[in-house]
This record gives sequence, C-alpha cells and structure tokens, in this order.
Amino acid sequence: MSRPPALFWFRRDLRLSDNPALLAAVRDGDGAVAPVFVADPALLASVGPARAAYLRATLTALDESLGGRLIVRVGEPDMVLADVAREVGASSLFATADVTPAARRRDARVARALTVDGVATSFLDSPYVVVPGTVTTKSGTPARVFTPFRRAWDQYVRPEPLPPPSDVEWRGALSVRLDELSPLSGIKRPAYFGDLSNDVPSFDARVGEAGARATLISFAGEVARYGERRNLPGDEGTSRLSAHLHFGTIHPRQVLSVLSGSDPGSDVFRSEIAWREFYADVLWHRPESAWQNLQPAFARLRVDTDDRAVARFQSWARGETGYPLVDAGMRQLLTEGWMHNRARMVTASFLVKHLHLDWRWGAKWFLWRLIDGDVASNQHGWQWTAGTGTDPSPFHRIFNPTLQAERFDPEGRYVHRYVEELRDVAVPACLQPGGGEGLFSPAGYPAPMIDAAEERLDALARFAEVRERGSDTS
Repeated sequence: MSRPPALFWFRRDLRLSDNPALLAAVRDGDGAVAPVFVADPALLASVGPARAAYLRATLTALDESLGGRLIVRVGEPDMVLADVAREVGASSLFATADVTPAARRRDARVARALTVDGVATSFLDSPYVVVPGTVTTKSGTPARVFTPFRRAWDQYVRPEPLPPPSDVEWRGALSVRLDELSPLSGIKRPAYFGDLSNDVPSFDARVGEAGARATLISFAGEVARYGERRNLPGDEGTSRLSAHLHFGTIHPRQVLSVLSGSDPGSDVFRSEIAWREFYADVLWHRPESAWQNLQPAFARLRVDTDDRAVARFQSWARGETGYPLVDAGMRQLLTEGWMHNRARMVTASFLVKHLHLDWRWGAKWFLWRLIDGDVASNQHGWQWTAGTGTDPSPFHRIFNPTLQAERFDPEGRYVHRYVEELRDVAVPACLQPGGGEGLFSPAGYPAPMIDAAEERLDALARFAEVRERGSDTS
C-alpha cells in the first residue's frame, strides 16, 4: 500500500526551486506530494484577460515540470482542498504564506475547514525576502516611509536559495484541463470600463520557471547600466522580472543572489526590490490601503465622476489622449500586458492630475490589463503618484507629459514603437501634443483632449481646497 502524500497548494510560488514550503511538504510526505492549484472564482473575478492568459501559460509550464501531475480544480479553496485531501488520503497541507488581505482571510478559512477533517495546515515562507510585518524602525514601529525601511531591510540575513526537491513522487488526481480554463478572465468589470478591449496581449514568451531564469540571466549581463537606462522607456533597460516575481516563478532571493555585485546598477535594482517589499509591508500593516487613501485628508479631494469623466477615462485607457508619451504607455499596456515604469508614473499622473479622476479608477484598469498586476505594488504605486500614500510625490508635483517625453524619450523610440500614427513623424514633433500639428494631427492621431497647463491649474486649485478644509476642521 502506497504511503499517503502531503498536499502542496501552489499559489504565488509556481516553481520548484527555492521553495521552502514545497521542501517541507516533500519531507512530511516522505517524498510523496500531491500538487494542487485552485482556480478561485472570488479572486479570478478581478483578473483580466492578460493576466489570465499569462497564468495559464505559467501553469502549463509548471505542469510539465511535474510530469503532468498538477491537480487543477475550480472552486472555493476551503471546499476544493478538503475534497482533494480526502481523495488522495493526505493528512497535511503545505503552502507558501500570502500577505494580501483577501489571501489572509482565505487561508484562515482553509485552515478551519481542513482542521475539521484532521488535516494539519502549514503556511511557510513568503513571496518576499523578508516576511512582511517583520521590518521595524529603531523604535520598534513599522516604517512609514521607504528610507528607514530600506536601511532596516538591508540588515536582514538573506539565506542562499535552496535547490529543487529530488526523488519526489508526484501524485495526480482528477483535474480540470488547463485549456478548459478559458473563463479565467473574470466578470467584475466596473461600469466605467464600458466596452474597452478584452483582447489577450502578446506577452513575453519566457514564462514559467525556466523563462524566469533565462530572463534573470539576460538582465544580469546588462545590470551594470540599469541606473542609466531604467528611466528610458524606449530602451530595453529594465529587468522584465515583475511578472515572474508576482507569480513566483522566481523568488527575490534568487534574484538577489545573482545580482549581488557592488556596481551602481545592481544597487539601484536592489532598491527596486526593496520598494516591492516595502509596499507589501505597508499592506500588511494597513490592509485597508488596498482601496483607501493612506492620507485621509484626500478623501476630501474633488474628483470627477460624471459621463464626461467616464469618456475621458476611456480615451485614456485606449491611448487616445493626444499626448504621445501617455498614449504610448497605454497602448503598450493593451498590446503587451505590461508598461514601462516611467510610463506608469506619467500615465497615472495624467489620469489623476490632468483628468481629475480617482486614482482607484486607474488602479483597477491596471490590475485588469497588467500581467504583473500585484495589489501591494500597484495600489501603493498609484497612491504615490496621487499624493495619497506613503512617501507621496507631493500633489503639486505634476508630471508634464510633454517635458517627460522630451527628457526620457528624446529620440522618440518609445512613441514611434507604440503610436502607429506617429511612426513617420520625426522628433521633436512626435513628442508634442497632437504629434506637433496642433488641431491638424498627423495621420488621424487625436488632437489633445485637454490643455495640460489649464488642467494643472485646476488640479492645484482642488488641492488648495483640501488644505483649506483641513485647516477649517483643525
């Protein structure tokens, strides 16, 4: 009679190497493990077509590494996992701990349900180098801004990545075929999305654990110049690791073990990893910050919500604002399911401070379209730009989309790549509102939907109202 396996629940750790929770499952099951992925409708309802397609491709790669034994089920995790545990005879379940508010509630429900059947649950490690909620300042309190967090985070010992398990007997069971998971893109589309595109983008083909490793090695050869190139959206100077880190096809420990050099580029990139961990730490301590302003005073900021605001949002989302750098970023998002970080900041600033819309509208659109859509990083990145979060960019610091284009895309490579109507328009005209032709935009490119200078003044006036109301109530 074969020994009962341990159950391993794959979530944000879709890899075999450097997976402490998986290694624990192998030990507990004496080498026998039943690997499970649960397609949870509650979470997938907010997953757009880009991330759904990327997830499906990543799960396919994982299934291949497991010899086709990945058990895929659709349903509420507590019920599904209890069923699978009974089917395979497992008395233990292991998973990597997750830190988002919804994940913490879900895991508590799973633990309660499995305890009834006598199945022990263990949530180990995390998708971060330092477990969120761990880093504190010298006074023992959570860090509220990045710099003290980074100083404390740097002091933590980073263990070397662990090898993948060996001599594992992967136990299969009844499973949904991955190609049957077409409804993975959910149904909870806000009304202001309207009929915006649901097309699946052409994302980077380097998926899965092998793809993550290849992406890391490729970036390691260029990291020395990362500090110079990372802000140039027309240059291939970023790591492209964000989706791999989100889905856990690579762990940040593995990234840092490779990018451990003393060159300035490596240090700048380590700072980006620290930002990711900082935002996860903020979400741990302030779970409401996923959808609420960290700076409460901004609840008084006047934003537009009428039909005209919806029309403006949809023009922004389609990349039809008439501001070339903004449109290039939004079209990259539509075609690739990814956007360069400099473009993310410029497009977010444009939505909040030039179109006067709530940052949450943009955050939802990004989560819908991004393959690397991560609640902690996405929401707090938007709050940084909106001036409502930790380490806020002051509200009066408003990105000028034309000056940003001239500074960070001076040769027009990014605009030429993603704004088809402007491919034959030379710099500097292709960086100007309307493609440099004012009301007579080239080749059908839209005229500027707003006057950026006028809307900047409007944004500052609205911010002044917030400050005045704050002084009135003090």
